[in-house]
Amino acid sequence: MSIGRTSFRHNNSSLPRYRRGWVDGAVAAIEADQCRTADTHLIRLMVPALAGIDIYLKDESTHPTGSLKHRLARSLFLYALCNGQIHEGTPVVEASSGSTAVSEAYFAQMIGVPFYAVMPRTTSAEKIAAIGHYGGKCHLIDDGRALYSEAASLATRLNGHYMDQFTFAERATDWRGNNNIVESIFTQLKGEPRPVPDWIVMGAGTGGTSATIGRYLRYCQFPTQLCIADVEHSAFFDCFRYQDRSRTCERPSLIEGVGRPRCEPSFVPTVVDRMMKIPDAATIAAMNVLSRRLRRPVGGSTGTNFLALCRLASEMCSAGQAGSLVTLICDSGERYRQTYYKPEWLKARNIDPTPYEAELIRFLEAGHPPGFTIADVTNPLNARGAAGLR
Repeated sequence: MSIGRTSFRHNNSSLPRYRRGWVDGAVAAIEADQCRTADTHLIRLMVPALAGIDIYLKDESTHPTGSLKHRLARSLFLYALCNGQIHEGTPVVEASSGSTAVSEAYFAQMIGVPFYAVMPRTTSAEKIAAIGHYGGKCHLIDDGRALYSEAASLATRLNGHYMDQFTFAERATDWRGNNNIVESIFTQLKGEPRPVPDWIVMGAGTGGTSATIGRYLRYCQFPTQLCIADVEHSAFFDCFRYQDRSRTCERPSLIEGVGRPRCEPSFVPTVVDRMMKIPDAATIAAMNVLSRRLRRPVGGSTGTNFLALCRLASEMCSAGQAGSLVTLICDSGERYRQTYYKPEWLKARNIDPTPYEAELIRFLEAGHPPGFTIADVTNPLNARGAAGLR
């Protein structure tokens, strides 16, 4: 016996009371935005002192909302819409240190749903203003450790949807391709002297982008290795070093967008080949040095990435190896004029980037290996990380 259309029409009263047409329109609007958005630039940083080492910077600051998180926010909205979790009028709530919330506010405004960002009170004023610009509301809290629970609780109170980037980042993006960030990098490198990089360097916030990169490298069988640059106050590095997902860090990261108090569900250590833990002073130093070379300011997490890349480049130079390395410009430094670029802010937190800056400048201008050391560990499982963490 076949079931005809009339059977479904007869039972219409039992179906959820929302318009599928609205969801279709929301998905179409987000897809249209992607079609209007050109790919971000892959910049080659010219460093004559490092002969045979090609350095590339994927400039994610040129997205409409100004950061790498634009890609993630788009994927998270499409994931939630296509899973039936966001309908017409559904309030959307996110836990964020700022940049993801800015991008999600943009997409929420695009499809006409309310947006609420639960963030630490220390989030930069520029990011708070950007969220408001896109119609989002900021819910600021004093204890960053309560970020997750407060976001989930607010979503329940609003009868809304908690986007939960820290859980869903690694599954919302198609790591096999579909113009994800790493596929874009390899496409843009095709005409370069060394089109297959030795290393891709990435920071970890949710862990979703690093998961996408690591999976794609294996899927396409590239020999490229993935290095994660973690920050001073973060649980990711110890999670990787000790193969223990229960590791935590009580003190919040000073570098917005990277570093977490726990090993987030979206962080996949088994696809990471190496990790470095970068001191905050070294992050700020690398941010300053790179900003001067680019003649425009970059954000703090970009400094974290660049410091780790310079460490790898120094090792390659010392070993007489030629090759290429890629990292990301995560966002613009304009968002941090009142924090990382303000001497008074740094002094109040006992951060002195000067010694690190001097070493980095010597390296980039004369090829001398930097004289400082940083915590560093390679994948303790095997060359490609076959086993899982407990």
